[in-house]
Amino acid sequence: MLRLGLIADTHNHQQHVLRAVEHFRAEGISTVLHAGDVTGLEVLELLTPFELWVAWGNVDRDERLPGRVALVGTPGTAHGAYVHSLTFDGRKLALVHGDNVPQLTYLIESGEYDYVIHGHTHRLRDERSGRTRVLNPGALGGSGLPPKTFAILEPATGQLQILEV
Repeated sequence: MLRLGLIADTHNHQQHVLRAVEHFRAEGISTVLHAGDVTGLEVLELLTPFELWVAWGNVDRDERLPGRVALVGTPGTAHGAYVHSLTFDGRKLALVHGDNVPQLTYLIESGEYDYVIHGHTHRLRDERSGRTRVLNPGALGGSGLPPKTFAILEPATGQLQILEV
């Protein structure tokens, strides 16, 4: 079964990202979804072993980030956008940062997605809204109290593992 690495709000905290990367590699994860606020180019470099999907966040202001995403990993394995609509194992996912609350609400309430994955709040979230499961893996960086968390999702079964650095 396919398993996805979920991270958000890394805010260029390289040590926490590196620990998540090490865990993903040990678990055989090949695809990582980043729900925004990458903040620094260095985080992208740490994510080169993976097929990478990045939803741009409100502090992803470095104009070099989109160009660097295009260079991460092998060609065609890294993608950046404000909103991604993806399908894995027959399940439809939306990946967004979540700072645009009306947009996030629409994605959740539209009923189009099995999962809506977001960041921005720096808080873990796992709840249902109709047929949609809403997930926030928490934050690996930025301000706020511990724990610093990330997650692994198996889309086909819904199994979610929350991990702390």
